[in-house]
Amino acid sequence: MKTFDIFISIIFVIKIIFIMLSITYLYLKIKGDEKSKTYKNITFWKKRTEFIFIALMAILLIYLFNPRTDKTNLIDKESKILLYLFGILLLLTSNWDDFITVSPFIETLKHIVGNIGSR
Repeated sequence: MKTFDIFISIIFVIKIIFIMLSITYLYLKIKGDEKSKTYKNITFWKKRTEFIFIALMAILLIYLFNPRTDKTNLIDKESKILLYLFGILLLLTSNWDDFITVSPFIETLKHIVGNIGSR
């Protein structure tokens, strides 16, 4: 097995662990066990696996899209899936509140739409 394939497999394993921790996290949150030791451990490891996944994906992006070498022929089905999941993860975990509440552009847009809608 090539090094690249092993690296992709490690990323998939980390992603599966993250998904399992996220499901457990949501279950415990719905159940109301937010003060339990298990909930704190799940939260701790969920954040760590998310960070590891993002770091590994950054390394993968640097490796695949290095301008000095052309590695785009290595982008296979598994790599496409990982890049797709990485994009979704970044969108879901982004801090949207900062963008929506702090952005002057959004505030201006709210006032414009509010004025147009009140006519």
